[in-house]
Amino acid sequence: MKLSVVVPVLNESESLLQLAHEIIESCTRHSIAFEIVFVDDGSTDSSWAVIRNASQMKHHISGIRFRRNFGKAAALTAGMKVARGELVMMMDADLQDDPAEIPKFIAKLDEGFDVVNGWKQRRLDPWHKVYPSKVFNGMVGWLTGLHLHDHNCGLKLFRRAVPGEIRIYGELHRFIPVLAHARGFRVTELPVHHRERQFGHSKYGIRRFLRGFLDLLTVKFLTGFGQRPQHLMGGIGLLLFGLGGLGLSGLAIVWLLTHVGGFQFAPIGNRPLLAYSIAAILLGGQALSLGLIAELLVAYTGRDIDSYSVAEETASAERSAPL
Repeated sequence: MKLSVVVPVLNESESLLQLAHEIIESCTRHSIAFEIVFVDDGSTDSSWAVIRNASQMKHHISGIRFRRNFGKAAALTAGMKVARGELVMMMDADLQDDPAEIPKFIAKLDEGFDVVNGWKQRRLDPWHKVYPSKVFNGMVGWLTGLHLHDHNCGLKLFRRAVPGEIRIYGELHRFIPVLAHARGFRVTELPVHHRERQFGHSKYGIRRFLRGFLDLLTVKFLTGFGQRPQHLMGGIGLLLFGLGGLGLSGLAIVWLLTHVGGFQFAPIGNRPLLAYSIAAILLGGQALSLGLIAELLVAYTGRDIDSYSVAEETASAERSAPL
């Protein structure tokens, strides 16, 4: 199996057959061995009936049905677990992603990349989605170091090893390229044809951008400090400790000058700096404690997750027994 196309579905019965037909036509025309995995994420319309009937008529179509809506990341994870292809492509079911792009994505991947992310260069969405998205993509590039034009594009292609090494949950599916890049995979992007929506309506609103920002902070922490949380929390703690210590040291000098040197200064008990300095020291201690607890969690619960990613091995290394 060359390619597995994983399609999350949520109340999109009207578009499924057309999407399946376009995928089949594109792959057949270019002699690509493929399968389509539809994942029904708790649809309340006839989506599952359409998927079930299509799988009975076409052997390369299969489906998974969730008991309720668990989210796109869960749907993609379930689909990738059963995918058999050497390459895995994720594609939205609303027909805005064009299956005719599949051969271009495979050709781009064959240039030596591990992940190809779509870029809706000419995006057919309302302005209130386009401009916040540009700001969001800029923030992602600035915080993670991976500069892509469209991190949230639903059209992505990656090698089988990528979903085997990263874990997506919540709404982290939009950060698959970032998570893969942090593991050392080679990531690029490809302009794609973005089509107008034919059926249904967008499932995202303003809350999407608020959640996206929080998810971005999560990804930044996971990719930068996931294996060394004390470097972040300890750094914050030491900074607060330092500021609090400087404040108390300054107040101690004022107290000495007042009671020993004979200078006239206002009592240090009435100065806001005293409260701020004590609060900074207390917060610094809490940050250091949280960092130590996080280190213990990583040390004792993260042993099954390698902190490295192997690209290839020599024959002798493959045969050697583990130490």
